[in-house]
Amino acid sequence: MRLARLGELSLIEWVRGRVSYKDKKNLIAGIGDDAAAFRPPRGKIILLTADTMAEGVHFSLDWTAPYQLGWKLVSINVSDIYAMGGGPLWAAFELTAPKDTEEKFIKRLFEGILDALRLYGASLVGGNVSDTKGGLVLSMSVVGQVMGRKGRPVMRKGAKTGEGVYVTGPLGDSACGLKLLKMINRPVEIEKNKKINRPLEWEIMRPLLQRHLMPVLKRPPRNAGASISAMIDISDGLFLDLTRLCKESGVGVKIYEYKIPISREMKKAAEDLGLDPLALAGGGGEDYELLYTAPKATAPRGGILIGEVIKKGRYLAGKNGKTREMRPTGYTHFGSEGKT
Repeated sequence: MRLARLGELSLIEWVRGRVSYKDKKNLIAGIGDDAAAFRPPRGKIILLTADTMAEGVHFSLDWTAPYQLGWKLVSINVSDIYAMGGGPLWAAFELTAPKDTEEKFIKRLFEGILDALRLYGASLVGGNVSDTKGGLVLSMSVVGQVMGRKGRPVMRKGAKTGEGVYVTGPLGDSACGLKLLKMINRPVEIEKNKKINRPLEWEIMRPLLQRHLMPVLKRPPRNAGASISAMIDISDGLFLDLTRLCKESGVGVKIYEYKIPISREMKKAAEDLGLDPLALAGGGGEDYELLYTAPKATAPRGGILIGEVIKKGRYLAGKNGKTREMRPTGYTHFGSEGKT
C-alpha cells in the first residue's frame, strides 16, 4: 500500500498506538493534539535541539534501509543533548515524503525511531506529516534536561589552557563504514545481522557499518557540568569540531596524532581499501563521540586523552616530536566555513 492510500490520519493513529511514555506525570498532552504539552522537570535547565536528514544530502536510499534512517535521526539529535551534558525527554518528528512511498517503508522508518527513543529513554510526543514532489526529508526536535547536581549545561566555550583534550571512543569508523556502503551499493540489514562477505570479512565490516547506519551513543558523565569545562559532539569530523570548540573558547590545542583512538576493524579495513586511517579519524565525521576538555587531575573516567589545550594555535604532534598545523578538515554544508 502506498502512503497516499494509507492517509495521514491512519499513519498517525498507527504511530500513536505504538508510543509509550516514560514520564507520564509530566506529560499533559501528546500525539493527537495541536501541540504537545508537558511540565518541565522542577529545577532543571531545559535543552532543545533540532536536526534534519535530506535524501541525496545526508543519506542515499541506495544503501540505507528505512529502519536505519529512523534510528540514526534519533541518535544525531540525542547526541546534541548529550554534548550539553543532558539527557533527552521528548521528541517531535516531521516527515516529508512523496505520496507514492510504500507503507512498509514508512512503518519500518517509525519502528527505527521508536526503538531508538526507547533506548535513550525519550518519548515521541508529536510532529507532522507532509507530501512533497521532491525527495524524502526527515526532521526531528528533541527536548532534554541538564543532568547532574550542579545542573549546568556544558557548552563549547570554557576550555582553559593546560587542560586535557579527551574523546569518548574510537574515531573514523563511520566514515570507513560509508566507504564500504558505497562499494556494496545496497542496503545491509545489520539490525537483523544479515551477513555479507564482500568486499571484506563480515566481522571487520559489521561494526563499521553499524557505526555509520545505527550509531549507539555513549552517555555523558552524569556530573558533566561539574567536571568538564567544554564539550562538543563529533558530527562533522574531529579536526573541524575541535576547531569550533577552540574558537568558542578562545584557545589553541595540540593533538598527539598517535593518541587518536582507532579501532582494530577500521585500521584493518583502511589497510585493505588503501585508505588513510588518520584522515578518516580526523576528518571523516559522523562518529557522534563526545569531545571535551577537562583538568587532567579531575577528568571523568573513561575518556581517552588525545592532547592538551594551549594558549593559541592548533597543531598535530607526531611521535618524533615534530608538529604541524592542524587543518579543520571535515564536513560542512554550503562549502567552507571561511577563514579559521
